[in-house]
Amino acid sequence: MKLLTRVKLKLFHEPISLTGTFVVSLSYLVKYLYEKASSGCTPKLPPLCGSKANHSTIAHGAIFCEWQAQTLASRGSVSFMLILAIDTALDACAAAILDTRTSKLIAHESMPMKRGHAEALMPLLGRVMAGSGIAFADLDRIAVTTGPGSFTGLRVGLAAARGIGLAASKPVVGITTLTAYAAPVVSENMDAPVIAAIDARHDHVYFQVVSGNGTSLVRPGVIPIDEALEAVQFGAPYLVGNAAEILAARWPSDAPAPLRVDMQPAPEISWVAWLGAAVNPETALARPYYLRAPDAKPQSSLMQQAALAAS
Repeated sequence: MKLLTRVKLKLFHEPISLTGTFVVSLSYLVKYLYEKASSGCTPKLPPLCGSKANHSTIAHGAIFCEWQAQTLASRGSVSFMLILAIDTALDACAAAILDTRTSKLIAHESMPMKRGHAEALMPLLGRVMAGSGIAFADLDRIAVTTGPGSFTGLRVGLAAARGIGLAASKPVVGITTLTAYAAPVVSENMDAPVIAAIDARHDHVYFQVVSGNGTSLVRPGVIPIDEALEAVQFGAPYLVGNAAEILAARWPSDAPAPLRVDMQPAPEISWVAWLGAAVNPETALARPYYLRAPDAKPQSSLMQQAALAAS
């Protein structure tokens, strides 16, 4: 079943509307917007915005960004570049421009939301690009979260990132939400394990465990919460992700208590950008990272199941 949408935007002089298969359509929409901007049409955009809470979240992440900039640059792991980061995989719609040379976010915005990413992303991207003063053609790379997360939401960000990459001829890299959650803690050089957990509903979590230096202890997967709690074997952990409090509430009383519980509705966009700068475009592919099939089944599949049941 095709996911249809109608997007009406007023980012530029005239509104445009689009109806069609969503992922394909949004990619072409981004390409259209890029070409409009490149043709010299002056965008009519609101100023870069974001709540006080959003700015404080980014400021908190910037401390880690500064540290990682020095560390990764000193190792020769990251070249100086301009990164556009996009995240729509969970309960936020966010974008940022990172300059790795100065170790700063030039512009950023994050809007908390559970639904409506498709309508919010393009205007938000327009504001971030306008606030940065950077053209799409000047970007070196686009980084986007690939999941696990909302099946619809993550495809919104992926489609936009691919569209921009196609129009501007820039590489697009994918960052998993579990990695983006764990990265700030790993950057602190702690010895304790880090458990990244995302609510997968139905008493399950998307789950990954890494050591304090980032070495994988448990590969990403979707498992029942009771099985996730078996990670107590690794010692007192740092719990991060939007399911961190869910795990903390059911943590065994006879096990070492979590050292910290960091419940965030979505990863920090600054870390999506930094990870995007560090990964290899040939291996960090911008494609959905689902870990399980969607809950919503296509109508044709349901009809086939009904037919089989009746036969």
